[in-house]
Amino acid sequence: MKLFDELIARDIIAQTTGNEEIADLINNGNATFYIGFDPTADSLTAGHFVPLTLLKRLQMTGNKPIVLTGGGTVMLGDPTDRTDMRPMLTLEQVRANAAKFRTQFEKFLDFSGENAAIMVDNADWLLDLNYIEFLREFGTHFSVNRMLAAECYKNRLEKGLSFLEFNYMLLQAYDFYYLYEKYGCTLQLGGDDQWSNLLAGSDLIRRKIAKPAHCLTIALLLTNDGAKMGKTAKGALWLDPNKTSPYEFYQFFRNVHDADALKYLKRLTFVSLDEIAEYSTLSGSAINTVKERLAYEMTTMVHGDEEAHKAQETARGLFSGGTVTDMPTTKTAFDSDAMPVIDALVLCGLAKSKGEARRLIEQGGVEVDDKKITDTYHTIAREQLETGVVLKKGKKGYHKLELQS
Repeated sequence: MKLFDELIARDIIAQTTGNEEIADLINNGNATFYIGFDPTADSLTAGHFVPLTLLKRLQMTGNKPIVLTGGGTVMLGDPTDRTDMRPMLTLEQVRANAAKFRTQFEKFLDFSGENAAIMVDNADWLLDLNYIEFLREFGTHFSVNRMLAAECYKNRLEKGLSFLEFNYMLLQAYDFYYLYEKYGCTLQLGGDDQWSNLLAGSDLIRRKIAKPAHCLTIALLLTNDGAKMGKTAKGALWLDPNKTSPYEFYQFFRNVHDADALKYLKRLTFVSLDEIAEYSTLSGSAINTVKERLAYEMTTMVHGDEEAHKAQETARGLFSGGTVTDMPTTKTAFDSDAMPVIDALVLCGLAKSKGEARRLIEQGGVEVDDKKITDTYHTIAREQLETGVVLKKGKKGYHKLELQS
């Protein structure tokens, strides 16, 4: 199966500016293409997984990837899918975040060889732009009416869209133009919520130099209940092991909804479509086989085979009632005689709030060192914290809490 057809079969593609043209480019390994990542944090998340694996799929078939970190555009803030402005970052924060992104990109891409990936930062060309010259040369090619009609701006108009953010589309479009001129980049990829911004770039290239440039958007990956994939009780599911441990990363995918398991396996991993078709015949408890495979594949890509194996063995040991020390652990500087179990659940990320923790206890879903807790006023003695106490939420949520030494 050719690459473009496989992307369709895996439900990865949402929209394109021309299926035949893009298929011809990528199937023959002739595309120089890019995806942008704004370094708003010091780690990528599981929400970036589809674009990361798409970069890898295209490079494996001979295409040349350009990874763009938005050191310039992040100084404005992308209004897409936002109800308020993003926090403003310093240039030093942005550069530090981008440097950490590089180590994570290297787990997916080859930065050496004939079609080696290139990593660029748009701060290198955006921060030195002369604003008046830029507006005179490029601003005339943008219609304010069309910009305001774009989905990425519509959602913000009622609550207020700053002029700072309004410039974002122009700068992203200029990125595509710049990469076309310098590297011969003819294809931009991005999330489907970025469609308007991507089109602005291809349209700018057409208007300025009368050359074809194409866009492909990635279908957003939602959970069974309509939420974005990659959110946990603690927030985002990070690729950095210091922010989300390999075990927690594994457990997230091991515990996905049954209806999401095959969808994630198809869109996020390199497991063959034939093998996935065989998995689709499973039902009932046999779906756990799919979840284990998904969790192992995902953890291997991010943390390596050894960490994936350890996470899997830890999970199996806990579920079978065994004693396993390699579980997610939180250390606390707590200095009183006893800690309310409600506070402990929130601290460990097993509950988002004290209200949720209280409901979990009342419903019989909490254990402390294998003893079910039904009293919402139950406390954990300091002596227990000194040796470490294991909290359990439901059947699958384990976490160890101990005092800092």
